[in-house]
Amino acid sequence: MAKPQSSGRRRPYYRRNNDPYYHIRRNERIRVPEIRVVLPDGRQAGIMSTAKALALAREAGLDLVEVAPQAKPPVCRVMDFGKYIYEQQKKAKDSKGSSTKVKEVKFRPRVDKHDYMTKLRHAEEFLDHGNKVKLTLNFRGREMAHTEVGYETIRRAIADLEHIGHPDNEPKLVGRNIIVMMSPHPANKRKRKYSTHEPAPAKETEAAKAQQPAAGDQPAEEKGNAG
Repeated sequence: MAKPQSSGRRRPYYRRNNDPYYHIRRNERIRVPEIRVVLPDGRQAGIMSTAKALALAREAGLDLVEVAPQAKPPVCRVMDFGKYIYEQQKKAKDSKGSSTKVKEVKFRPRVDKHDYMTKLRHAEEFLDHGNKVKLTLNFRGREMAHTEVGYETIRRAIADLEHIGHPDNEPKLVGRNIIVMMSPHPANKRKRKYSTHEPAPAKETEAAKAQQPAAGDQPAEEKGNAG
């Protein structure tokens, strides 16, 4: 059986562009004849030919970057494009790193006072740091017959944390757990109630200890008066 003959045409080869910012037109890729130019310090340079603006950017050792392509004429800015990208990446990284986290604090229906206060301090600290807090109360075995005890404990915790956070919804029973999510108040309205950051007492230096008279010793003047 004869093989089908090839047409002899090759598919066009497209080189993959690995530049993640290729969509931002700059320098020679700006093809419109006229643009509105913004200088590096933010001052308006007015409308001028793209060739003249590009020459202006090159003279300053900078790039001509299109910042508003939909405008008529498009707006371009003279800037250090590499520095601009670095700042954008840094902002994105800082924004991601400062995103709200969810912390969980678990309670028991009949929790003793000491354990309750420990968990309350943890929840207060998480909320003070700007995190959301998921309060979870777990029932075991026959404790499910008295869910009202669990609701009482969770509502008590919500009330004890009202100075630093607020519930996003009403406590709900999900399976064997009562769950409620709490969000922190704005930073300027948060104030710790159960734990504070107190500075540790300063330690005496060896020099200060050396200057202090030993127990039982009297200064020279006192010894003279004593005689």
